[in-house]
Amino acid sequence: MSHSLRRLLDGLPPARHADAQRRFARHEAVLADRLHRLYGHLLGHAAWFDNLMAGIGGLMAARPAALQALDAAREDEPRWFCAPTMLGYSAYVDQFGRDLRGVKKRIPHLRDLGVTYLHLLPFLRPRAGESDGGFAVASFDEVDPRFGTMADLEDLTAALREAGISLCSDLILNHVADDHPWAQGAMTGDTAMRAFFHVLDEDKAYAYERTLGQVFPQAAPGNFTHVDAMGGWVWTTFYPFQWDLNYANPAVFEAVAAALLRLANRGIDVFRLDSTAFLWKRLGTDCMNQPEAHLLLQALRAIVDIAAPGVLLKAEAIVPTRELPAYFGDTKAPECHLAYHSTLMTAGWAALAEEDAGLVRAVAAATPPLPSGASWLTYVRCHDDIGWKHLLAEAGSLDRLAAVARTYNEGPGIGFQGGLATNGTAAALSGADGSEEGLRRLLLVHGLALCFGGLPVLYMGDELAMANDDSYLADPAKAHDSRWIQRAPFDEARYAERGDITTPAGRAYAGLRRLIRQRRETPDLAAGTPCTVLPAGDPALLALARGERFLGLFNFSGRTLTVDLAAYGRAGTVTLAPWDQVWL
Repeated sequence: MSHSLRRLLDGLPPARHADAQRRFARHEAVLADRLHRLYGHLLGHAAWFDNLMAGIGGLMAARPAALQALDAAREDEPRWFCAPTMLGYSAYVDQFGRDLRGVKKRIPHLRDLGVTYLHLLPFLRPRAGESDGGFAVASFDEVDPRFGTMADLEDLTAALREAGISLCSDLILNHVADDHPWAQGAMTGDTAMRAFFHVLDEDKAYAYERTLGQVFPQAAPGNFTHVDAMGGWVWTTFYPFQWDLNYANPAVFEAVAAALLRLANRGIDVFRLDSTAFLWKRLGTDCMNQPEAHLLLQALRAIVDIAAPGVLLKAEAIVPTRELPAYFGDTKAPECHLAYHSTLMTAGWAALAEEDAGLVRAVAAATPPLPSGASWLTYVRCHDDIGWKHLLAEAGSLDRLAAVARTYNEGPGIGFQGGLATNGTAAALSGADGSEEGLRRLLLVHGLALCFGGLPVLYMGDELAMANDDSYLADPAKAHDSRWIQRAPFDEARYAERGDITTPAGRAYAGLRRLIRQRRETPDLAAGTPCTVLPAGDPALLALARGERFLGLFNFSGRTLTVDLAAYGRAGTVTLAPWDQVWL
């Protein structure tokens, strides 16, 4: 028995040694290799690795019996999250239920929709004051006091498990708030804490800046912030109060992995790993998608597979299609179980604007098959903007994307980041809050997300055709960020109308539930079933085949289309009204 395995087992009761040894034997090679490639050149690496195993063993010992049972069941069925019965829902705690107890009261609504996966946007204690919507985290071990306590979180996760719903939490990997204890310790002179961050002199910061992009060029230009208490320039990719972590320091990796496992022991089933593309810095590059970022994620996955194999990792890597597959890893070194298919989402909206399905076809053609036990996460809207530039490879020119952006930014949506991004709710962008054709547009892009192949996720309020909310303009802390236009409180009036099909809310609710029900009853719509784009006689027509039997026809235009099914080996014809879809 290796010394590392012995350290892992030391804190576990003998009854759990066999399972721990089996998992360690399966994943130790990848874990040890990735961490050696990252940190093996540092003095004392072997002792550090042994201590890491001891810490993991202690967290495994603390894992509650109910979660251990869930681990075992999901190990027996590793593709549990790929079934066509899986449906996600994403919401802010305060906007959806005011606090964690209020979210618990919404479980009947989630069950009525068929939701099996709930992503609650950041609910850990955020930075005091401005916090980028909670993404500037001040503590991984405390709930935002506005939302409740850790006891409330554990109560919610237990209630969700009983209802068959997995809880997803954000884990912000790239940065912490400037009032996080790590940052506070660094500012008071703690050298160990200072090493958790990138602190550069002006010349070195400038040398990096020359090849870096900018996430928020208008709201937060540049990638460095001078902090007097640190005596230099701190790397701040997003906002000045979000300090990038230095993953070249193994203590950072160890601390973040422990934070993940502690939250997993509270009942979190899925972690949305925020800003995964930014984790490693290399001079002369854009510091995105570096090879070491993937080594870090593969090591983190191996730890999860050893300590909490019922937990999923989801990559938040909003990058071009060609760069997405790397975030899944491969069968020898798996990385994330899930990744957002952001280009498919963007292409769906572009197809509506152009009345041409060409960009969807191009994205589908560029989408590779995934390793077993992995799935796309497909969606129509989220809390963030629609960034058009990620479609550049498929669109061929920025001029084309700028024209698409203008369609929305000069109408139902609002421009963001210089106009090459758009904010607005799905109902506003599709026109579903007023017209029948708008409702069909809303259902069309949702139908694409439900059919394409993956775990589809609804954004809170889209099931009720919730409109834009410009009340954020009256809040000085939010007025600079137009993403708040799609972050409205859950509309109780529309919720009350969900059973009345004479209202926009009722029609949207009935239409989405019908599509969700059809998906649940169609085995070929499971994630991993091959997806093929078939030839179409009209540029506005998208024809998708899934598996042996399923055919989806989508009309991305305001024209009526008649489709001869003989082209797809079937008898008869189908007439598609403007913006309509048919699943056969």
